[in-house]
Amino acid sequence: MAEVPDELIKLERSAEEERAKLAGLSGDAYDAQLRRWHKASEAVQAAISAHAAATSADRCKVEQAVKRALWHSQEDPTVE
Repeated sequence: MAEVPDELIKLERSAEEERAKLAGLSGDAYDAQLRRWHKASEAVQAAISAHAAATSADRCKVEQAVKRALWHSQEDPTVE
C-alpha cells in the first residue's frame, strides 16, 4: 500500500484522543464525550472511505494502514 496521508493519521489520532477522554467520566459528561468520540470516529471512517475510493484501494487495507501508521508514530521523538 502507498504511504498513508498525514491527514488520515491526524484524524485517527484525534478520534483516539477523544476515546481516551472517556476514562473516569460518568453521567452527562460521559454522554457528551461519547458523542464527541463518535463524531471524530465517523470523520475518520468517512475520510478512509473517500481515500480508498479515490485511490481504488481496498478500504479495509487503508484502515489497517492508518492504524498501523498511528501505532508506529511517536509524538515525542525522545521516546524510544
